Amino acid sequence: MGGTMTAESVKRRVEWPMPPQDGYTVDDLFTLPDLPPHTELIDGSLVFVSPQRDFHTIVMDMLVYGLRATLPPELRVRREMTIVLDRRNGPEPDVSVLRAEAVGRKKTRYAASDVLLAIEVVSPDSESRDRDTKPHKYAAAGIPHFWLVEMEGAEDRPVVHVYERGKVTGTYALTGIHHDHLKISVPYDIDIDLTAIDNL
Repeated sequence: MGGTMTAESVKRRVEWPMPPQDGYTVDDLFTLPDLPPHTELIDGSLVFVSPQRDFHTIVMDMLVYGLRATLPPELRVRREMTIVLDRRNGPEPDVSVLRAEAVGRKKTRYAASDVLLAIEVVSPDSESRDRDTKPHKYAAAGIPHFWLVEMEGAEDRPVVHVYERGKVTGTYALTGIHHDHLKISVPYDIDIDLTAIDNL
């Protein structure tokens, strides 16, 4: 029923290639062998994701369900897909709202121009990237809407910080902070009960 287990078969060592002098590119992100799942590319550097808290997973599920509930036919919702911002940046938002014509079952990445909304659920290992690095890069790439989701309060509920990109400034401005209920009209009519997390 299977072969003999040896020290060689148990101890598998992954050897990473020496990073190029100018850093990795998006093409490298999709061709380097044995990269861990959900590896991101930020400023030419590979970023590995730590195991996520339960909060992170159930908030993503809740947001995907809530976004799809009122989704217009010309849009689609996806989770944890690489978004190509430029040659040296391929982050993976926790949730994205995309133009339907860009979506394909065999796709492994999407262009920033296909994204209407990028959402990051803050994790302890990625606080700086989620709060600072990624929003600046998403705005610079022209993604019009961004949400930052934090865990707050004694009940560990999600709080959603909603941002919209200014056409003149090219940066995000905070348009609202939502604690128990998220009801907005852009990028489309969205109505999500954030207290639903208590039942998940």
